[in-house]
Amino acid sequence: MLDLHTLDDFSLLRETVDLECKLAQGASGDGEVPKDFWPTYSAMANTQGGVVLLGVREHQGQFSALGLRNPSKVRAELFNNLNNSAKVSANLLDDSHVREHLVDGRVILAVHVPAAGRKQRPVFLHGQPLTQTYRRLNDGDRFVDEESVKRMLAEQVEDERDARVMAGFGLDDFDAESLRIYRQMLKDERPGHPYLEQGDQDFLTSLRAWRRDRQSGASGPTLAGLLMFGTWAAIQEACPHYFLDYQERPEAKTERRWVDRLVPDGSWSGNLFEFYRRVYRKLVADLKVPFAVKDGQRQDDTPVHQALREALVNTLVHADYTGRLSVLVVKRPDMFGFRNPGRLRLPIDQVIRGGESDCRNRILHQMFLLIGLGERGGSGMPKIYSGWTSQHWRQPLLREKDEPEQTLLELHMLDLLPEAVVAQLRASLGERFDGASALERMILATAAIEGVVNHPRMAAICGEHPHDLSLALARLERDGLLKSQGQYRSKVYHLPGAAPISPEQVFTLEAGSVSIDVSSGGSDPSSVHSGASSGHKDGRSGSLEAAVDGTVGLSDTNSRRDGDGCLVSPHLDAPIVDDLSALSRGFRDELEARASLPRQKKRLRDPVAMGQVILAVCQGRYVRLNVLAELLNRHPDYLRRNHLDELVKTQRIRRAFPATPTHEMQSYRTEEPGQAEP
Repeated sequence: MLDLHTLDDFSLLRETVDLECKLAQGASGDGEVPKDFWPTYSAMANTQGGVVLLGVREHQGQFSALGLRNPSKVRAELFNNLNNSAKVSANLLDDSHVREHLVDGRVILAVHVPAAGRKQRPVFLHGQPLTQTYRRLNDGDRFVDEESVKRMLAEQVEDERDARVMAGFGLDDFDAESLRIYRQMLKDERPGHPYLEQGDQDFLTSLRAWRRDRQSGASGPTLAGLLMFGTWAAIQEACPHYFLDYQERPEAKTERRWVDRLVPDGSWSGNLFEFYRRVYRKLVADLKVPFAVKDGQRQDDTPVHQALREALVNTLVHADYTGRLSVLVVKRPDMFGFRNPGRLRLPIDQVIRGGESDCRNRILHQMFLLIGLGERGGSGMPKIYSGWTSQHWRQPLLREKDEPEQTLLELHMLDLLPEAVVAQLRASLGERFDGASALERMILATAAIEGVVNHPRMAAICGEHPHDLSLALARLERDGLLKSQGQYRSKVYHLPGAAPISPEQVFTLEAGSVSIDVSSGGSDPSSVHSGASSGHKDGRSGSLEAAVDGTVGLSDTNSRRDGDGCLVSPHLDAPIVDDLSALSRGFRDELEARASLPRQKKRLRDPVAMGQVILAVCQGRYVRLNVLAELLNRHPDYLRRNHLDELVKTQRIRRAFPATPTHEMQSYRTEEPGQAEP
């Protein structure tokens, strides 16, 4: 719970995804619930909850308590409206959720809005779910699109999303080899089980992979049956957006290059059972975890193996296969990542704590349980956490994203506080490091490891309450243990003497470099680039012409070009498209094809469509703002103000240089699995 007593407490506040401040003075000055409270209430209820402070002014990131002259009047008005179904669809509050705080002699109300449960979502206003449902994205309240609202309504009424009988499908839509192997696994796990004596249709009926709908009279495969055992052709017909993707990436980088990939390509069934069998073997191959010995016998099934098995099953049985996103599993040297379409059905803290289960695809879950895979009764996520804790690795990161709806689980094989990093911090900060709290030490260690930290990154790592995290960052900065760059929500923190990467480190004013014309977004036609390149990410060799006057160049000692003509800098985690004329013809044609819609339409009034184009163009590489403007045939300032800033706020795109968001050389890259996600 938020705890405010003094003006100093307010000086540490930051308006975030779960904190909003409203002046709430009213025309008379006695106080009233402001009209803009209700979209915030809906938005917080439909995401992860949050706190609204009434009687607080926010100006340029600074907060001050003006107080409420008549807080009882405001409280009564609040509950009157909450219990008016014509105003809001659900009242989630009781008296314990509305608290008075006395700050410098002024009374403010802190309204704690809990996350709505599955049966309560969507929380909407004025009796209009399709047009008056909001969701919290970053620090703002955004309308939820109609498709997402309909999905919430379906989640509300369907306890089992996979029980639907699929009309028009039959026994020939099941993959015979998948059924044979499943039977064998059931026999190994449960010898003598009565299902093993049944023929295929009776066996499928017992598994609820085939059933008769008592209301309609229709009988046939269930959605669960097709997903688990179906052929690729049948699954595609049943779920047009269904797709499974496993990628093994060679380096601990956000780069999307892979050395092994498994997708449904016609060479195997493409169903969930076969995907699980193939992917689990790949996940645990070369797993560097010491085996255990029990009663003189080697135990190959370590807690880490169990955690990975549970994570994979969880991903498959909790996915919303009506969503437009694929199931994605990523293996990197430093982490395992799992993504499934659809948000969690329970609050994140409840899922992590365990003890309660609300599986989206309960029949699928039961099929895995029958052969000894998965956990019952909400114990799966605690098992994943305990498996990772057994190795003293960084706490697993479980989170949700709303556009598109997805759940992400990252399992990093990194020590929370590596000994070398702790020794370095003690040497540089002395007793001040040991005197810091556990949370503050974790922040300092992360800053040492990653160079910079910000509020969202630390929230992802440590799972602390956002308010506690805001206070810890502010205290570290106040005490000189951290420095900061940027303002308000663009603020990033770094250790003293370790400033974050700047554009000047990538783009320098040196001679002997490739020239880039800052004013136009493209290179001077006369600039000379080094000779041809070969292979993926091979650098170019040869001498480089001197930079022309008035241009910014990039150092040839620190940077090179890959096979597509993109700049590769040791300071960035991905190549950068800095100069269209330097690109290979094929890659430039590909980017122009991705940007074809705005290139052909001078007035594209659909911001969603423009956002999708930007994300497509910036996929896999950073794209410099002026280059992006040239590709999209738009002015750079227009793109930044109307599209890019919003995409950054909603964590769909990232800046190359977060400490200097408006720098003329700023570049953008789509947030992809392996960056903010697995």
